[in-house]
Amino acid sequence: MFIYLSKKIAIPNNIHLKCVSWNKDQGFIACGGDDGLLRVLKLETQTDDAKLKGLAAPSNLSMNQTLEGHSGAVQVVTWNEQYEKLTTSDQNGLIIVWMLYKGAWYEEMINNRNKSVVRSMSWNADGQKICIVYEDGAVIVGSVDGNRIWGKELKGNQLAHVAWSPDSKILLFGMANGEVQIYDNQGNFIMKMTISCLTNATGAVSIAGIHWYAGTGGYVEPDCPCLAICFDNGRCQIMRYENDENPVCIDTLMNVVSIQWNHCGSVLAVAGSLRASNMEKEFNVVQFYTPFGEHLRTLKVPGKQMTGVAWEGGGLRIGLAVDSYIYFANIRPDYKWGYCCSTVVYAYTKPERQDYCVVFWDTKNNEKFVKYVKSLMSITTSGDFCILASKADDTHPQEDAELESGSHARYVLILCNSIGTPLDSKYIDIDPLFVTMTKTHVIAASKEAFYLWQYRVAKKLTALEINQVTRTKKEGRERVYHIDSNPSGANDSGPDFAKAFTATRDAICCITATDKTLIVGRESGTIHRYSLPNVVLIQKYTLNNRAYYLSLNCNSSRLAIIDIAGVLTLLDLDVRVPTDDGTGNQAGDPSKFERKDVWDMKWANDNPDLFAMMEKTRMYVFRDLDPEEPIQTSGYICNFEDLEIKSVLLDEIMKDPERPNKDNLINFEIRSLRDSRALIEKVGIEDASQFIEDNPHPRLWRLLAEAALQKLDLKTAEQAFVRCKDYQGIEFVKRLGNLQSEPMKQAEVAAYFSSFEEAERMYLDMDRRDLAISLRIKLGDWFRVLQLLKTGSGDCDDALLEQAYNAVGDYFADRQKWASAVQYYLQGRNQERLAECYYMLEDYDGLERLTALLPDNHKLLPEIGQMFATVGMCEQAVNAYLKCNQPKAAVDTCVHLNQWNKAVELTRTHNMKEIKSLLSKYASHLLEKNKTLEAVELYRKAHHFLDAAKLMFKIADEEAEKRTRPLRVKKLYVLAALLVENYHEQVKTSQQSKAKGKKSEATFALAGLLEEDASSSDNRIVDNAWRGAEAYHFFLLAQRQLYEGYMEKAMRTALHLREYEDIIPAVEIYSLLAVCAAANRAFGTCSQAFIKLESLESLDPEQRQHYEDLALVIFTKHSPTDSRTVELDGSSEGVEGKLPTCIVTGLPIQEYQFWMCSVCKHCAIEREIHKFNNCLLCHSSLAG
Repeated sequence: MFIYLSKKIAIPNNIHLKCVSWNKDQGFIACGGDDGLLRVLKLETQTDDAKLKGLAAPSNLSMNQTLEGHSGAVQVVTWNEQYEKLTTSDQNGLIIVWMLYKGAWYEEMINNRNKSVVRSMSWNADGQKICIVYEDGAVIVGSVDGNRIWGKELKGNQLAHVAWSPDSKILLFGMANGEVQIYDNQGNFIMKMTISCLTNATGAVSIAGIHWYAGTGGYVEPDCPCLAICFDNGRCQIMRYENDENPVCIDTLMNVVSIQWNHCGSVLAVAGSLRASNMEKEFNVVQFYTPFGEHLRTLKVPGKQMTGVAWEGGGLRIGLAVDSYIYFANIRPDYKWGYCCSTVVYAYTKPERQDYCVVFWDTKNNEKFVKYVKSLMSITTSGDFCILASKADDTHPQEDAELESGSHARYVLILCNSIGTPLDSKYIDIDPLFVTMTKTHVIAASKEAFYLWQYRVAKKLTALEINQVTRTKKEGRERVYHIDSNPSGANDSGPDFAKAFTATRDAICCITATDKTLIVGRESGTIHRYSLPNVVLIQKYTLNNRAYYLSLNCNSSRLAIIDIAGVLTLLDLDVRVPTDDGTGNQAGDPSKFERKDVWDMKWANDNPDLFAMMEKTRMYVFRDLDPEEPIQTSGYICNFEDLEIKSVLLDEIMKDPERPNKDNLINFEIRSLRDSRALIEKVGIEDASQFIEDNPHPRLWRLLAEAALQKLDLKTAEQAFVRCKDYQGIEFVKRLGNLQSEPMKQAEVAAYFSSFEEAERMYLDMDRRDLAISLRIKLGDWFRVLQLLKTGSGDCDDALLEQAYNAVGDYFADRQKWASAVQYYLQGRNQERLAECYYMLEDYDGLERLTALLPDNHKLLPEIGQMFATVGMCEQAVNAYLKCNQPKAAVDTCVHLNQWNKAVELTRTHNMKEIKSLLSKYASHLLEKNKTLEAVELYRKAHHFLDAAKLMFKIADEEAEKRTRPLRVKKLYVLAALLVENYHEQVKTSQQSKAKGKKSEATFALAGLLEEDASSSDNRIVDNAWRGAEAYHFFLLAQRQLYEGYMEKAMRTALHLREYEDIIPAVEIYSLLAVCAAANRAFGTCSQAFIKLESLESLDPEQRQHYEDLALVIFTKHSPTDSRTVELDGSSEGVEGKLPTCIVTGLPIQEYQFWMCSVCKHCAIEREIHKFNNCLLCHSSLAG
């Protein structure tokens, strides 16, 4: 930062000031002094010139009101910004609260304890409460409306200062003896603060100031020190919170009277006096420090006794109370900013976020891109790129950050383009306090060492630069050098950060570089000059002062140096002056050039003798060390090129950083450009040509060429284009020379100067609509092309019209306005883009219509097929693929979408072989994942019924083993059996299709059975498909009959179950039979069932014993004989063998007339089945 005194306001009658306070929101300045003096001032800038903004604008006192009310010296003034109130107190203890009414200040409240004097008053952060401390130890906390909240007497303490914490939960009381005590907001003592900065201090000390920054403008970095406590002996400590055990300690070596933070907590001003070592008298100074204790600047202030310091709300000015004057100093902050590729990059903090908000503001298109960076340290720009240096985030893993020392890198350099996209990054272990960059290198320096990184980005490099890049070894891309070493360019290996931490007596304080030279400044005033890209120390120079800012001109022949006092000097690097001994190694001749109060400068990119500099609020342009007349501005210089200076008013941007305005970007033309323009306009081209000849510059020749073109002076224009090496311009003049018509030339010139409306009007006046159309086509203004094509008389070119429609369609499609694009693509018959638009609009009907319209084998059909496939529309995708003769793609789509039946159908239609292998592969994949039911469904859809049935039987068997609910098991067996029936049907159909109309149905059936027999390896599944279903059907039926009370029927069904011992465990069958028989009082059958149960080998002895005990109980009560005779065997044998069993009753069917199911071929007694709508076994409809 740079600071200079800018204004002085005298208080009438030489009344000495005691205190000063600046209202941060409204800009009022209150100052109190002897004899009851209290004044409120307001500085306002009044200017009509838009370019004169900020500090450059003249400021006048818009308010200068004396507030009457105090009789004694006013000692304390404090503002409440939220409620627009001023609170003041004098030496008699009188407190007055003032309010603003109709543009003037009036008394609102008065309070006087009459016992003691007020030493300090402080409003809390939200302006709701005020804490007043008296010298005798009394504390009063009141509300904004004048009510007392609480009061307390701190016995035996003389109070001097008070401060609220940002969250208003804690009060700090500074005692007259230098102690600081911490209380809560109800006045309860918590603890004494540890004062670390007074170690080794002698004598009595008193507190000069306590200021706790409330965080209203965000923080410089997370967990940043914000509580400053300073003592009159110059010792100061800055803490993160009230009981911080590790504060930042500073010894300012001053007699301090007052301290204050700026608006965003980034700078602490410490005001007081300093005793010069060689002088008896003291002089007033303000020292500026960062929250981490680094000294920024010193401002000397005239006068005898400084009594107060106050920052302006925006942090650009500071007010100082000295004797009977208020001095104002302007501050040029060190903003984190840069300029690359027409983009202003700047960073600011927000109160609600801990990280920095970095804005990439493209000034050409007025677009901004925002990026958030934690602990940002600096922004450096060059060419099209930008480097963001920040502290490394501990939470992120760092792949390339492991250093040889084994520790994690602490800092990171991020290479970004002009819209903030990170292109590359490097983790480094040295503190990048100073960073500079060239087209190929980034150089970062700590106090002891500097680090080079040769960055690579995909951009256009000249052949020479490419050669230079490729010549450098891979490990040579990163190098580290200690400032005290003497690099010779040889043995450059990878970066060795270990040597970078050796302490040096003479630290680095600034760096700069061009493509071939690196300059490093040191605190002693020594400057090192190194060559690039091979780092070799070429020379050392000695300056009188410590450099603060260095800059090399475009050919590295001259170095500009701004020292810490703001003095600009120049150093010639190329001139050699031989010394007395003739060795000729003396430093270059430093010019006699010197300017004071300089805070920014920039060399021209295209002229080594041209530079611009900022001196206070004026910009000077120097050509060969001659200044032009100054321009009043307070902007930061972005770029100096083509005799134009681009400057940005960062102060104005930072007032509202989220909405940068183009008004804050100013272009200044230097004198030669202004003079040439004036000569051309007022005198004529010939005289201007002579002036430019004397002061040649490509920009001036271009100005002349353009002026000559406008007057159609083609000869002068051509000469001027040759002088500024503009090949396109020369060609354009030649083309103009070949045109015969004068209006045609004028129209071409208008188009050249981007006056397209005028050029088009000229073409249309000449009745050359074709030229107007071609002009608009070049510009890409297809809407206007369409208008011109439609408005003209006669037919227009159809191909051109289609092209225009398609271009307009492209315009809408690029902006994702698909519906508008469709209308134009339809007219332009652009089927490819139409398909894309339909897809984006999810208009699949339109896509289907387009498929129908396209001819066979059209190149677009596969793409449309793919579009349908991605949204699962199988049929439409298949149609599209088949239309372009890609059956394999169609089958793949079916497989992908699980439409296996369609896939099988297609493979059969197109005689494709691979479906079987594909199917088994997918099925095995499903089975591996234990998705057996999905595999069954897959086989079923693909009409591989037998494979499906096998899997289904496997599932049913597994479920039966698990003893799942019998109904579920029955359903699974029914499903498996139905799949077998489907298989039978399939075999039969295939036989019929093989021999149509040649043989009888019986022959088909026989052939089908033979084929089945030949193909079937698992006869149990095919022949006895329904056995499992039957077993569980009768098992369930027997139990149902038992519970419904049909004991006889239940027993008979249970007897029938004996045939299914292979499916249902025998224990269950005979247990059920025993229960049913006992219920039916057929104890003979029951006895047989028990005999069978006791003889089962599958039972363990304990279970068998249970059965024996149960049999004993039953058969001691009942004799083992049936009450009615039951034919246990042979009952279901008929004349022609076994009788069918009724699936409704479980009884053998004795009648000749009975019902048979068309699906499962099972029988039932006619009268019984008619009570139901479905077959009881397979659940197929009786109607079917």
